[in-house]
Amino acid sequence: MKQLQEECLICKAPLEYLGEDQPMECAVCHRTYMSKTRCVHGHYVCDECHRQGLDAIFGVCLADTSRDPAEVLDRMMALPFCHMHGPEHHIMVGAALLTAYKNAGGDIDLERALFEMRNRGRNVPGGSCGFWGACGAGISAGMFYSIVTGSTPLAEDTFAASHRLTARTLNAIADVGGPRCCKRDSYLSILQAVDFVRETLGVEMQTHEVVCAYAAKNNQCIGRRCPFSRANHPQREAGK
Repeated sequence: MKQLQEECLICKAPLEYLGEDQPMECAVCHRTYMSKTRCVHGHYVCDECHRQGLDAIFGVCLADTSRDPAEVLDRMMALPFCHMHGPEHHIMVGAALLTAYKNAGGDIDLERALFEMRNRGRNVPGGSCGFWGACGAGISAGMFYSIVTGSTPLAEDTFAASHRLTARTLNAIADVGGPRCCKRDSYLSILQAVDFVRETLGVEMQTHEVVCAYAAKNNQCIGRRCPFSRANHPQREAGK
């Protein structure tokens, strides 16, 4: 039997999702929020506490020289603050894309763009993939595009293009199906964004063959159905 991996940040017990929002006290900061999510023992951790340590990504991104956003994302996901699942991915996807875009010749002030990405991404709550029908990783890619193009609600072409990218990421996520995996959905979103940016903005970011290193930490891993499963990459599986 597969050993249970981290779910609840307090006791590691499985999470449960309720039908309606209920008032819950965060086990870390003790503030009360409305939420549908808690562990089976009643522990609740708010999104802000779940993202504690997130600002470490600024140092990673500002020092990184890679044009490959999946590579940048891997470095952020390796930081101690990043969990298997969580709303931190709603910021990290866009941050990785901003970093690679800048390194590939994109004309942005990276530091300002990263702060804007953090401010926007933190408004997408954990569980949006299941409760909104829109994964925060996919939305994060759309935020990235709107930032680099300066889109606003009154824009025309960039308004449309930002939506098209988000739609492409969500379609890719939907094609694989659930249950959710923040790592899988983050990679899917990034790969869609790389192609879309090349097609629409002419900026050539890079990609590499993504092979998941997190399957053993995911209680709901879908195995071979995931395009990044080691089982689907025999050379990697053989250690070559």
